[in-house]
Amino acid sequence: MQSSPVFSVVVPCFNEAEVLDEFHRRLCRVMEALESWEVVYVNDGSTDATLACQAALHRSDPRVVVVNLSRNFGKEIATTAGLDQARGEAVILIDADLQDPPELIPELVEGWREGFDTVYAQRRTRAGESWFKIFTARMFYRVMQTFTGVALPANTGDFRLMSRRVLTALQELPEHHRFMKGLFAWVGYPSRAVLYDRAPRFAGKTSWSYWKLWSLALEGITSFTTTPLKLATYIGLIISTLAGLYGLWIIGKTMVFGSDFPGYPSLMVVVLFMGGAQLVFLGIIGEYLGRIFNETKRRPLYFVERVLRRDDEER
Repeated sequence: MQSSPVFSVVVPCFNEAEVLDEFHRRLCRVMEALESWEVVYVNDGSTDATLACQAALHRSDPRVVVVNLSRNFGKEIATTAGLDQARGEAVILIDADLQDPPELIPELVEGWREGFDTVYAQRRTRAGESWFKIFTARMFYRVMQTFTGVALPANTGDFRLMSRRVLTALQELPEHHRFMKGLFAWVGYPSRAVLYDRAPRFAGKTSWSYWKLWSLALEGITSFTTTPLKLATYIGLIISTLAGLYGLWIIGKTMVFGSDFPGYPSLMVVVLFMGGAQLVFLGIIGEYLGRIFNETKRRPLYFVERVLRRDDEER
């Protein structure tokens, strides 16, 4: 076994065959100026030639490690698998689509040398993204900062450098429902931001649909706060109070003016509103119960089909 490198670059990949060669070329050009390093490519069940491209890079470059998962587990789990394989004193997490430029890595390293455990890249601009996506992202970060108690930096993705002690802390968090941006912020330790302008994708098409982004946002909120359950309680109390006051008004009106038949439309509105509110609250409770159910099964986070590492036999 060779000695551990100073830096490990972890790159989760899903259908990134079109961009991998260019990404690796730019990464090598940046990392050559630093100390010893390795790059850990994680194939998260890609359906294109991503695994073949990673294997070719492994054969041509001894610093390339390939982790092939047994199926698609999602980016958060693929990121965890890559972090588990990283051996460096500092770990750099970056996507392969080149929206986050590898040329920013020296600035992250400089922050680490100054004593910061986490140096994260904070987006100044986001080229190639719609105004709706930028707006909803801004609202999500605001909600997370307001209700979770976790200091989640705004406009910050996964692109960051972490010290070994931050990585060790993350490995002590075994939960199945993983919102990595929240976990990075939750473990704490001294951190600083490096501003940059995010570029559009170099090639290919993003796999992040609005539905997947919504699911990720829901994962983040329910993983770090019980505020939705509290809101359900408060809204229920408010509705009950208003319903009681409305009932008193109906009784008083009937005693003074007598009873009349009209009122069917207002009755239907109240019934439908109450039924919809109850279904929403049951859905919120179900989200939390589903997470409890999955956590109690204690299944492994992922399975690895093979690991390609030059100083090891294929495993």
